[in-house]
Amino acid sequence: MKNLFSLLFILVLGASAQAQFGPPGGGRQQGDGNGRPRTETAPGFEMPTAKGNSKISGYIVDSAMTQAVEYATVALLDKATQKPMDGTIADDKGKFSLTKVAEGEYTLVFRFIGYSPKTIDGIKVEKGKDIDLGVVKMSVNTVMLDAVTVTGEKSLIEEKVDRLVYNAEKDLTSKGGDAADVLRKVPMLSVDFDGNVQLRGTSNIRVLINNKPSTIIASSIADALKMIPADLIQSVEVITSPSAKYDAEGTGGIINIITKKSSIKGLTLSLDTGVGLRGSNLGLNGSLRTGKLGVTLGGHGRAFYNKALVTLDQNTVQNGDNILTKQSADAFDNGLFGRYNIGFDYDLGQKQYLAAGVNFGTRNFSRNQDYTTNIFTNDALTSTKYRNVDSRDFSNSVDMNLDYVRIFKPGQEWSISTLYSVSNLTNNFNADLLSSAQELTGRQKNLNGNVNKEITLQTDYMQPIGKKQQIEFGVKGIFREVNSDFEYQLAGPTGVFSTDARNPAGLLNYNQNIGAGYLSYTFATANKYTFKLGSRFEHTMIDANDQNSEINIPAYSNLVPSVNISKAVGKASTLKLAYNKRIQRPGLQQLNPNFNLANLQNINIGNSSLKPELTDNVELSLSTSIKKTYLNMSLFSRSTSNAITRITTPSDSLIGAVVTTYQNIGREQTVGANVFGNFYITSKWTLNGGVDFYYNYLEGMQVGLTGVSETVSNSGFVIGGRMQSQIQLPNGWGIQAFGGFRGNRVQLQGTQRGMGMYSLGVRKDFPNKKGSIGLAADNFFGGMRMVSTLNSPLFNQVSVNNIYNQNVKLTFSYKIGKMALVEKKRTRGVKNDDVMGGGENN
Repeated sequence: MKNLFSLLFILVLGASAQAQFGPPGGGRQQGDGNGRPRTETAPGFEMPTAKGNSKISGYIVDSAMTQAVEYATVALLDKATQKPMDGTIADDKGKFSLTKVAEGEYTLVFRFIGYSPKTIDGIKVEKGKDIDLGVVKMSVNTVMLDAVTVTGEKSLIEEKVDRLVYNAEKDLTSKGGDAADVLRKVPMLSVDFDGNVQLRGTSNIRVLINNKPSTIIASSIADALKMIPADLIQSVEVITSPSAKYDAEGTGGIINIITKKSSIKGLTLSLDTGVGLRGSNLGLNGSLRTGKLGVTLGGHGRAFYNKALVTLDQNTVQNGDNILTKQSADAFDNGLFGRYNIGFDYDLGQKQYLAAGVNFGTRNFSRNQDYTTNIFTNDALTSTKYRNVDSRDFSNSVDMNLDYVRIFKPGQEWSISTLYSVSNLTNNFNADLLSSAQELTGRQKNLNGNVNKEITLQTDYMQPIGKKQQIEFGVKGIFREVNSDFEYQLAGPTGVFSTDARNPAGLLNYNQNIGAGYLSYTFATANKYTFKLGSRFEHTMIDANDQNSEINIPAYSNLVPSVNISKAVGKASTLKLAYNKRIQRPGLQQLNPNFNLANLQNINIGNSSLKPELTDNVELSLSTSIKKTYLNMSLFSRSTSNAITRITTPSDSLIGAVVTTYQNIGREQTVGANVFGNFYITSKWTLNGGVDFYYNYLEGMQVGLTGVSETVSNSGFVIGGRMQSQIQLPNGWGIQAFGGFRGNRVQLQGTQRGMGMYSLGVRKDFPNKKGSIGLAADNFFGGMRMVSTLNSPLFNQVSVNNIYNQNVKLTFSYKIGKMALVEKKRTRGVKNDDVMGGGENN
């Protein structure tokens, strides 16, 4: 641990020295729409500087002389050729200055969002003489603002250089839902009802919020998605081939959820609320921006209620007997989820700023189930059991970050990012054991507390080389601590609880420290090729023990290369080829050694000795625009070794029960294709959708009839798709419809049958878009039926989950406050893309 800190300290000092002594210059940072900052100049777009000893200066204000136009851009053009010669940005008082301007005739162009461009022609610069333009007035562009709010809206789906973006704020039907409801509509993703996410058929992905990790996501992606109300989401980014800059974790790729941020100056308050048959939500968000300081404060909560009927038919072979288990349970679910935040950003100067934030997430989920279990031995009924289980799944997380960004000139910048994250999880249940007359015969209790802490330090530096090249490098340290403490207790009908000797208490202490460094190089060619090459090195050290002994997991190192090549084809098409190597570390739920005995016939336990899995990814894609139609077609291949695989075997001690755990015994290969498109039928009517199709092969080990492990494999084709249409009607009305399905999913020991969902929504915007009222319905013709089948020589299992999730919801939102457009900053932040989400919930 001490050696790792020392190594990181030396590397940080090296990067800091490089940044501090870099050449100064007037650069401007702006968001690229993807939650990361970028500078105006990229490889292939460097401006020649007009070298001389004259200066042009002045102040930029709006035409009403009421306020300075902060951070407006100023471009100096050669009057004859209109070629850019130099540029700068105004400071927070509207002042600008262009130095070292050569003798000649120039044109100045001033630009800023919400204002009409301002041009000053015929500026003659004489050698050694300065020009003071005094006050330059810019007029508010009313036409532009109207276009943004009425006809200039973003497409629902956009493709950027390295990612696909789903603009969730344009989705009418997700209001009142959670993040899982939004992700179900994103191309290339599939989400089951519990919130378990797959990207192109794999659940080994990394989910970030505003480019930052959270310990609750590391523990369980499904839990985290329930904490994030849909109303809070601005967009979802899908990154299938991350560059070396990203952590090497997430074999399938990265999903980045961008939440709504304030882009206003002044004081505002917004309200979002909704009530429905399956859930209700309430959100309040306020912001204040004055001078150099910006403050945001917000909270979004959601209540959830639902019911389901679960059945289980299970055959096992135990001690030569055939055991048939038939089980049914009525389930009633209630939940209260929320996410709350306070954020600050402060301009230290024209070229540097600080950003800080605290995010708090909470999840309170309870499930009451009444189990009836009949057990048949060799076709004869041998027992009937009644069991009422009250499960409590509570968690909360706190994420605190502090980030600093220093810009030296366009394309050259240095950042330091820090993050402290902690989550506390409680997975308890109380069970009442009943007789056939429904009389209490005994009680059982499981107490399971988990804590997951992370401290992350990282620094990044980027530097242009000439006109068409750029280099990026950085170092990062992640210091992670995971603890799990569990105990089973028993009691008679009226007795006091005491420790269950058959299931003794347990404890897991798991410390994981990761040191990483990366180097990335980008260059563009004259024939429209762009290459981004990089490599990342990660060294992982693990110190783990339970209450009885040390768990020996050797340290390991990984060198992770990445190659991204793009080629502009014609005026409207782009061809991309990408390769990367990824690793996948196990998550908390997969490591937790607590036996989950809530259902005695279907037991789950983690494996604290799991090692990471390795994956090679290759992707070839073509995107093109044909008139009003946008299409993207891609082929992909994924090969995983040492795969973390769910394995189910019959219990040694409980009649008719099976036990599911995780093991590093698998190999997985996937080859497939996906196609999606966006079509404007008219300027007010859009249609978009896509189809995913892939072949999946899995190979692993399971116990055979002789009790010896044997090789087992499974394969099959998987298909899924989605279609969505949106119509903007006169007088602020809008209609949206969505439908999607996921076909049968291949598992090592069986299959999970397909599922479908659909929704329809209508919304009315108030004048000036101050607010809206809407009505939406989900799965209104019936609920969802989910069937999972598992097979082996020793058992067969069919589990059916009938979920009565028809929903109708009424939504309302309103905004108050005085607003003025200002430039929006985005901090780099920490991105821990490096642990597994925990698989499926049970």
